[in-house]
Amino acid sequence: MGRIIAIANQKGGVGKTTTAINLAASLAANEIQVLLVDMDPQGNSTTGVGVQKEPGMPTVYDVLSGSASAESVIRPTEFDGLHLIPADKNLVAANLEIVDVRNREFLLRTALQPLAQKFQYILIDCPPALDLLTLNAMVAAESILIPIQCEFFALEGISQLVDTIDRLKSSIHPNLRIEGILLTMFDDRTNLARQVANDLQEFFQDEVFKTIIPRSIRLAEAPSYGKPILAYDVRSKGSESYIKLAKEIISRDQLS
Repeated sequence: MGRIIAIANQKGGVGKTTTAINLAASLAANEIQVLLVDMDPQGNSTTGVGVQKEPGMPTVYDVLSGSASAESVIRPTEFDGLHLIPADKNLVAANLEIVDVRNREFLLRTALQPLAQKFQYILIDCPPALDLLTLNAMVAAESILIPIQCEFFALEGISQLVDTIDRLKSSIHPNLRIEGILLTMFDDRTNLARQVANDLQEFFQDEVFKTIIPRSIRLAEAPSYGKPILAYDVRSKGSESYIKLAKEIISRDQLS
């Protein structure tokens, strides 16, 4: 049975899409079948794995609107074992169109259920907002991976997301849990980054991943070439960090 992990943080610029692309590729590099679901209307995960947005291309919008099955819109990528459900700007309309749909929070969960046998991991890249798209992703997932940039407002920003997770647990999704807090864009030369990291580790304790993602020019460059960092510069620190994160998640799962 495949594991579904939503990568979420309503704050933009914290490394959600970078994490979605590179964690998916790093898991796939372990000879695991991985599906990446792009739930962000910007479609950055789509182009970041080398899939071009073509007019008329079926996307996750068609899945949410009920005009296509999730399986029928899956696209292969050039990275072995990594598959994609793409997104484009049409997804913006879904937030409005599904408002009055019955059981609107469960649309993605229902769509992805038939795929749970085919993929060991399904990763969902969420938009930088606590909207219906993110809500669908969180209800579909069994756990939430939260990337956090080590900056002054990091703890303040995460409280709203944790509150949303707690509300979902107490209402419609009692088994939802935090997969882990991932420290991203970490620069150990600054006192602030080290202080924020210490604060987060003190507050969330074991929920913080041991792996820390460094600030990296190579990581920032890779998406513009439509490649995960593994395919762009396998020897970079960013590549090493995401390989380490994938192994940390796999080993956790083997222990549970």
